[in-house]
Amino acid sequence: MSGQQRHREPVDVHLILRRDGAAGPEVLLSRRSGDVYASGLWHLPSGHLDGPHESVVDALIREAAQETGVVIDPAEVRFAVTVHHRSPGGGSRTGMFFEVRTWQGAPGVREPAVCDAMDWLPLDALPEPMVAYCRAGLDTYRAGQAMAVHFQEPGDPIAYDPALDRRRPVPAAAGTAGPDARVREFTERAVGRITGWTDVSWAREGSRVWRAHGAEHGVWFVKTHQNDRFHQREVAAYRSWVLDLGAVAPRLVAADEALRAVVITAVPARSLHGAVHAPEEERRIFHRIGQLAAVIHRSVPARTATGDTLPVGKLERHLDGARPHLAPGDEEFIRAMAEKAATLPALETGPTHGDFQLRNLRWETSTGALYVIDFERSEEGPAVRDFVRLSDAWDGRTDLYEAVMDGYGRFFTPAEEEHLAVLSVLDAVSGIQYGATHGDLELVERGRRTLARLRATGRP
Repeated sequence: MSGQQRHREPVDVHLILRRDGAAGPEVLLSRRSGDVYASGLWHLPSGHLDGPHESVVDALIREAAQETGVVIDPAEVRFAVTVHHRSPGGGSRTGMFFEVRTWQGAPGVREPAVCDAMDWLPLDALPEPMVAYCRAGLDTYRAGQAMAVHFQEPGDPIAYDPALDRRRPVPAAAGTAGPDARVREFTERAVGRITGWTDVSWAREGSRVWRAHGAEHGVWFVKTHQNDRFHQREVAAYRSWVLDLGAVAPRLVAADEALRAVVITAVPARSLHGAVHAPEEERRIFHRIGQLAAVIHRSVPARTATGDTLPVGKLERHLDGARPHLAPGDEEFIRAMAEKAATLPALETGPTHGDFQLRNLRWETSTGALYVIDFERSEEGPAVRDFVRLSDAWDGRTDLYEAVMDGYGRFFTPAEEEHLAVLSVLDAVSGIQYGATHGDLELVERGRRTLARLRATGRP
């Protein structure tokens, strides 16, 4: 530590008193007046801590009673946002913003000397003029973020100006942030008040998943999709053949096409991705995986293919990204397999999961129940499509392969074996390209492993 004086700054509290209005969420705002800082500007009810004896929650409850007349139970206070603020004059402070949705009393102006108006105003259409510091806190809250730095420059106006927005969000640690305000509103319209969010996303671009904890102890999962295609596929699957799977799959509670978001029920158990089991338990699990695949593929009668079931159209683009990571001889092998695809007969098609692998399968050891999640890659195709990514899990384990086939009720036909090999090559190249572009080393290694295995054995 340097010899300079330790930095000290005030802490203040801000009340986000929130209710559901006819057109969406509303927050209580007051307009400052008289001989005070930011007179004429809208602001949240707020104030400073009285001293070291007072906690931020106590200060919030006191300020709410003094300014608005409402009585708040400490149990109803929820942390929302922290903003580290510096005013145009150079003074800095730390603001703690808290959400409250349940209170007693009707809010109204209780300090007319410093406040000339108080009203419920739309959270998504905040009024002007508003104190820039307050707006920074509400914008951070609406975005589902937990913290922001809001350092204004000398000469900046006290009032919010979109052209001089100094708000800089500070990213939360993995697993701690919730979705933005629109997704939270969509979720709460579907299932009621949510009191906690846990980010459970896989590392993928544009797609996010949260575990939502309800006020009455319910649990749901909320997902936003990377693109319209994935959203439409997942919703279509939930509304059709997934219903035939019964309790082994989640149920769709609500979907919003504009947000590309879904709310689904939670299923128990833990992901098989990275899980370790004894060999006998592994065989039991893989037998159940085969049974589940059979249920999926027989949920709708198979029909003759009407289009290309071996998608080679994107091969060149994927090869361009994957080439630096291929082993000598890989590209020649890949091109030979792509040429072979043109000679293979079409297979019957039906519903497929599209991403049938251990990370999307959940196992409950005590009951022997297997569950499947994540249908955003679901589409009609040949049944062997669902064994492309799963085949990596039985690599070197003939007993696991046989357990899957026994559960499935049959082995692959020679034509299916050939299709599976081609599909596995195409998926490997795609995975290497995507993993290299997005820093997902697991995908790169899985693709390289698949190519090496196919070149050595000719079999997935």
